Amino acid sequence: MNKMNAILIAALVVFLAQPLWSEEASKDAQPQKNIPAAIAPFFNPPPEYAHDLGSYKSPLNFFDGTPVKTREDWRRRREEILKTWHGIMGAWPPLIEKPKIEYLSQERRENFMQHKIRLEVAAGPVMFDSYLLIPDGDGPFPAALVLYYEADTAIGKGREERDFALQLAKRGFVTLSTGTPASFYYPNEEKAALQPLSAMAYAAANAYNALANLPQVDPQRIGVLGHSYGGKWAMFASCLYEKFACAAWSDGGVVFDETRPNVNYWDRWYLGYESGHQRQEGMVTKENPRTGAYKQLMEEGHDLIELHALMAPRPFLVSGGSEDRPERWKALNHAVAVNEFLGYKNRVAMTTREGHSPTVESNEQMYEFLEYFLKNNK
Repeated sequence: MNKMNAILIAALVVFLAQPLWSEEASKDAQPQKNIPAAIAPFFNPPPEYAHDLGSYKSPLNFFDGTPVKTREDWRRRREEILKTWHGIMGAWPPLIEKPKIEYLSQERRENFMQHKIRLEVAAGPVMFDSYLLIPDGDGPFPAALVLYYEADTAIGKGREERDFALQLAKRGFVTLSTGTPASFYYPNEEKAALQPLSAMAYAAANAYNALANLPQVDPQRIGVLGHSYGGKWAMFASCLYEKFACAAWSDGGVVFDETRPNVNYWDRWYLGYESGHQRQEGMVTKENPRTGAYKQLMEEGHDLIELHALMAPRPFLVSGGSEDRPERWKALNHAVAVNEFLGYKNRVAMTTREGHSPTVESNEQMYEFLEYFLKNNK
């Protein structure tokens, strides 16, 4: 065993020893009873998918088939899922308790102050260009981490209807917009110790810590969201790091689906990284087979519903488009079942639209969801 592997295995042991889900903590988050009419329909699948679990394996069974019967069982099952996925994707290094923030410039915009910053997301330090938007008034405020290819789009300097950080800041959220145009390889692309999507989730966890350390932020009310590439990133971040209070995932693909070219977890910049092997970009075929962690996950019968289960009882919204159609409720119903087992309702939501791109309506649905769970429902 080389020194790097020994360090990473030791870090995984420490990570898994942390209280990732606490029955005592969950008692403070009582089941939601008065969901606003504007978002109430999001928690109900179409009748044809109600209670349809598809062919997915239930996360309420251990990998050996033993059913989860008690909350203590669920605690152990949750740890089993985390240990398995981190074991396949690579163990996270220790998180940075107080990530560095370099303030470069600031600009007054409407009812908030926009700071251009560089944010530490990994040791080195590895710094991501980012924007921090802080609303006027007295905090602490709810906050949202917005993930995408780069930081500019979410503050309104990119494609339309992707300005999530800007719109949430105007609604009274502290928002942190960050991103990377290419996948994040840790510690480097030649000898990455983590699958890129896991490394990106690790970076997001450190971004959470940066937000939580700000005096203007309530650390109990920090969510994470993103679209497409950012939707995948937000899903892995929120599922793998339990301190995110809730999440919204916009059309990133919530299950492994090799019939959809854009649900491309097999690519090397997500889960298909394999040291010394450059898989050709594109669909999985006999000539271009699976590689890396994705290959192992598929061969062992894993799917993303195992990660969805880690969100319970924290709420999440799938803002579905061309890649996440209503039939994805077959997968999401498993997360509903986990929440119901724990005594919670109205924690799994989904909206749909025709195309992949966000719309005014789909964005408003996301904002209303986040406002309810992070801003208005203290």
